[in-house]
Amino acid sequence: METSRKTELQRTATNIRLGIIEEVYNAASGHPGGSLSIADILTYLYFEELNVDPADPKMENRDRFVLSKGHTSPALYATLAERGFFPKEDLKTFRKLGSYLQGHPDMKGVPGVDMSSGSLGLGISAACGMALSAKYNKKDYRVYTVIGDGESEEGQVWEAAMFASHYKLDNLCAVLDFNGLQIDGPVAEVIGPAPFDTKFEAFGWNVIKIDAHDFDQIEKAFADAKLCKGKPTVIIASSTKGKGVSYMENKCEWHGAAPKQDLYEVAVKDLNAILASLN
Repeated sequence: METSRKTELQRTATNIRLGIIEEVYNAASGHPGGSLSIADILTYLYFEELNVDPADPKMENRDRFVLSKGHTSPALYATLAERGFFPKEDLKTFRKLGSYLQGHPDMKGVPGVDMSSGSLGLGISAACGMALSAKYNKKDYRVYTVIGDGESEEGQVWEAAMFASHYKLDNLCAVLDFNGLQIDGPVAEVIGPAPFDTKFEAFGWNVIKIDAHDFDQIEKAFADAKLCKGKPTVIIASSTKGKGVSYMENKCEWHGAAPKQDLYEVAVKDLNAILASLN
């Protein structure tokens, strides 16, 4: 990837992280940790990979995206706003009474959201259905979903994995956000579904492992996923929970907590410093 384009994507991802912080701070609730960890993945998807049009969010041939770990809606909303699906100013209404930007994505109320999600395990299942529908109807759109490592303790994730392999859904690409932490602590100590690579391989998937914050690796992974025929692809993306905010990084206590004003100001300062370094 050209250096100038990479820098532009890094700036976009940082602005998305600022949007995430703005949302949870104004709501005094939400899930910043896992939202910050997927900002780079969502940046690449919405600014490079997905065939979508903010002026026509429901266009028939669009690529579909499902945020299976729906509690990280701040990341999706900030990305959609950055991409132009709705005004960035609306992020400040997150989780407020009467706002269309509630705690989990709503396909009926939020432009650009293809599937309501939140109950863990259901999102990847819906993505499988979308991909199978495209196959049956001879459509060439692709389907993408982001699942969590903690979410992968749900049995339904593995039922969906079997389904996708059985139907050879090579138009489906899942990204597993492997940040290692969930609300109850380290994923490895709660149940420990790893190793993910050998499990998905055993379920018949094409497996790619990357650094979730390296745009060169992200670009190559999505390109390789498109080249794989006859099986679905999972990109296991090793990430940092709370990425970009000094006191949130690798801290499970920021899975579902919002900063008060003093820490909000620290977060904004941290992210603005990253922006300044990219100029």
